[in-house]
Amino acid sequence: MKISKRRARRLILVSLAVVAAATVTVVMVIQAYKMETLSPREARDQAASGAGVRAGQVDCRKAKCVALTFDGNPGEPTDRLMDVLKEYKAPSTFFLEGRRIDKFPDVVRRMAEDGHEIGDHTWTHPRLTDVSDAQIRDELRRTARAISGITGSEPTLMRPPQGRTDDRVSKVSKELGMAQVLWTVTAKDYETDDSALITKRVLDGADRDGIILLHPLHKGTVPAVPSILKALSNQGYTFVTVSQLLAPGRAEPGKIYR
Repeated sequence: MKISKRRARRLILVSLAVVAAATVTVVMVIQAYKMETLSPREARDQAASGAGVRAGQVDCRKAKCVALTFDGNPGEPTDRLMDVLKEYKAPSTFFLEGRRIDKFPDVVRRMAEDGHEIGDHTWTHPRLTDVSDAQIRDELRRTARAISGITGSEPTLMRPPQGRTDDRVSKVSKELGMAQVLWTVTAKDYETDDSALITKRVLDGADRDGIILLHPLHKGTVPAVPSILKALSNQGYTFVTVSQLLAPGRAEPGKIYR
């Protein structure tokens, strides 16, 4: 009987520990969403009175805009993806990991030349809320320098891996001159190769001023993109980069946008 009681106690303690760990994880995942975030509309509303967008740029105060964003390293099949985006006239924002940028300089160069926006997605994709300020700084700075070395321009936008951010991440981002960009729609393409399901998830969540998150290196993603672009085009959406979505407002370093 004593052994049974001991085991029961242990099971209860283990169960409580598991629940506590799961609770901490959930809290960390949604932490960024509890922090103050700005929507594209709020960013536009904060622009100076009478401010306008640049000549030839879409005015998302009038147009029904949506921003496609792609996370990951710039390896294959990114070239194929850019062919599709070019066909549909869909400038997008690529948040790049830095560690493999030097292996694909032509792809990164083409992103800039094709009118896509390039953001920082850290060097090794760590959870920034789990590392020191010095490592946050190094992860972002190394990637920014790698991008600049190819394109001539340092990124002004960053996306924290897994969307995990906090006051420390915001502080370092501000120091480095980068705003943080989260998303309003994710296809969770990292958990399925089903292109039809990826397409459905995007279309079910898409809305005006939306920021859509996709990952080109997952098998089902690039095959889904033509269907996504065609359907959204038919629904009257105009594709823009994140910075275009905020214009005439500007992304302020350290702040969080979604």
